[in-house]
Amino acid sequence: EVQLVESGGGLVQAGGSLKLSCAISGNPWSSYAMGWFRQAPGKEREFIAAINWNGGSTYYADSVLGRFTISRDNAKSTVSLQMNRLKPEDTAVYYCNLEPGFSEVPIIQRKPGEGDYWGQGTQVTVSS
Repeated sequence: EVQLVESGGGLVQAGGSLKLSCAISGNPWSSYAMGWFRQAPGKEREFIAAINWNGGSTYYADSVLGRFTISRDNAKSTVSLQMNRLKPEDTAVYYCNLEPGFSEVPIIQRKPGEGDYWGQGTQVTVSS
């Protein structure tokens, strides 16, 4: 059974940084893309960033482009999200998502409610 466990969330002041990690276990696929999403109170889950199977291709939502960086370490079965210049509007629960296969495109195109493999989420709170 695939398990995704996020960590690294917390409380940070605006302008600060956090690094989220997602540990992957029980994964039967040798090739898989990964993504990060977030959900703020009263809002739908939204796409943040995605990375393809070998880290050679990444994609970001406009709202985080230039501030967030997604990366992966396949040897350690982890994916990370470095978040810099955080804003109060970045406050949300952050989730990692796994998509079997080479491409991150299905993650980018994912609609709310779609996707089979999710972590439990980690809270990020940015104070002003």
